[in-house]
Amino acid sequence: MVDMSDDFSAPENGFQAIRFDGRCLELLDQRVLPVRESWLSVDHVDGVIDAIADLVVRGAPAIGITAAYGAVIAAHQRVGDIRAWRGDLNRLESARPTAVNLSWAIARMRRVMESADGPDPEVLLAEARAIHREDIAANRTMAELGSEQIDAGSGVLTHCNTGSLATGGIGTALGVIMAAARKGRTTAIYADETRPWLQGSRLTAWELARAGIEARVIVEGAAAALMAAGRVQWVITGSDRIAANGDVVNKIGTYSLAVLARQHGARFMVVAPTSTVDPLMASGDQVAIEQRDPSEIWRAAGMQNAPDGFLAWNPVFDVTPAELVDCIVTEQGVFTPPYSFRMAEKGRG
Repeated sequence: MVDMSDDFSAPENGFQAIRFDGRCLELLDQRVLPVRESWLSVDHVDGVIDAIADLVVRGAPAIGITAAYGAVIAAHQRVGDIRAWRGDLNRLESARPTAVNLSWAIARMRRVMESADGPDPEVLLAEARAIHREDIAANRTMAELGSEQIDAGSGVLTHCNTGSLATGGIGTALGVIMAAARKGRTTAIYADETRPWLQGSRLTAWELARAGIEARVIVEGAAAALMAAGRVQWVITGSDRIAANGDVVNKIGTYSLAVLARQHGARFMVVAPTSTVDPLMASGDQVAIEQRDPSEIWRAAGMQNAPDGFLAWNPVFDVTPAELVDCIVTEQGVFTPPYSFRMAEKGRG
C-alpha cells in the first residue's frame, strides 16, 4: 500500500479513513468501531458499491471520495470499454440516493472522460485525488470559519458523525468543534448517540477521545433537558444535501434538534462543503429520503429481528427548514438567512 501521509495529511488530529494506491482501496470499517479498527480492502467496483451501501464508509464527502476512487477501479476492469465503465458509474451513483456528494463526484469523473473512447485510469486517478485533496483543504477552511462564530464559554451539541471518518480531512461540523475547543471557546461538548447506528456514541466519541478532547455522549431524548438547563449555546451538524433555499437534509433527528434549539435560544450551525449544495433542488421537500431496512432498529438493540407483531419506519434523513438554521458554513464563507445557493451551480457536472 502506498504511503499517502504526505500527500493527504489532515492537521489537528485528523486522520485518513480512506487510502488508495491506484489499484486497491482501503477503508476503515465504520461498522465495527470503536470495538476494533479493521480495514476493508477493495479492488473491484462491486466491492466499492457494497461498501457504500452497507455503511462501511459513510458521511457525504467520504462517500463522494470513495466513489471517485471506485471509478478508477472500474476503469482498470473496463479497459477500452467506455460503455461498460459508464454503466459501473451509474451503479455507483445509485448506491446511496440522498447524499448529493456521491452524484457530484461521479459527475466529475464522467466529465473528464466525456470524449474518450475508453476510460483512462491515470486521468481518472488524478481527478479522484484532486477531489480528495480539495476536501481536505475545504475542511481546514470550514474549521477556521466556523470556529470563529462560536463565542467563548459556549456549550456545543452535535449529531451523527462529521469528522475524519465522514470526510477526507478533519471533518465538517466536528472539525469546527475541534477547532473551537482548541481555541478555548467551548466549555462542554455533547454528542447525541444518534440512533439506530449510534454514530455519535461509536464514532464521534471515538474521534474526540482520539484527539484528546473531552466530550459527553447523551441519549437522543436528553437533548431537550440539556438545552432547557442552559448547557447548549450552539447545535452544530453536517449535511448530506443542502437545497438552493437553504433547507438542510441530514441524519434523522437533525430537524428535531433545530426545533429544540429555536425553542431554547440556542443557535444552529450547519457545516458542509459546496459539493453538498444542490442548486438544482429548489427546496428540501423535493429530496428522495432514503429508507433503510427496519431490522436495523432492532439490531441496534442487540436483536436480529423485530418482535412478533411489530413494524418499523426507518428513514435515514430528515429535512430541516432553512428558517431554523442560523448559519451555513462552507469553504466559500459563512452564509446567513436568507439563503440562496445558486452560486454552487457553477462548475457542477
